[in-house]
Amino acid sequence: MKQTISKLLVLLLFLPGIALAHTGVGQTTGFMHGFGHPIGGADHVLAMVAVGIWAAQMNGRALWVVPCTFVGVMVFGGALGFTGVPVPFVEEGILVSILILGVLIAGAFKLPLIFGSLIVGIFAIFHGHAHGSEMPASISAVSYAVGFALATAMLHLGGIGLGMLMQKTNLQVVSRIAGGAIALSGIYLAFA
Repeated sequence: MKQTISKLLVLLLFLPGIALAHTGVGQTTGFMHGFGHPIGGADHVLAMVAVGIWAAQMNGRALWVVPCTFVGVMVFGGALGFTGVPVPFVEEGILVSILILGVLIAGAFKLPLIFGSLIVGIFAIFHGHAHGSEMPASISAVSYAVGFALATAMLHLGGIGLGMLMQKTNLQVVSRIAGGAIALSGIYLAFA
């Protein structure tokens, strides 16, 4: 059973590339635009994978509550974005999310579930708002939101898979180093 789950997680990591591998086909639907948005920027990819790694570090109920909280609140933030409700400091919030999540992973912080969910929920508003405010006006908001929610969930699953793999192979130090690299990437992106 565990081998099947591991293989499924690896397959999910490659699915975005497979889905976008058709040449000559543009992003003509809201779903594809939404799906491509989170995987199209290093800032979003780093944060989404970090949420998964941190959830795996915390283990227990956090393994599913933290990523689900992120996705749910992100969709709310997306609705704020595509309806034109302003959220201040969106780009700064995204960069801070990368830095803080990296530090939480590097320090292997295991916060109470409510605080972990609150932290990722706050960050999710910024990420969702960025997705929603960049939605093309000519496409369906619902299919766009489904697309970016699915891509985000897949990136979370990838992070969970990496985090669990590091635990199973007793390479928690690699997980902590990855957290440091994520935090440093957030600093780099802030000045790039």
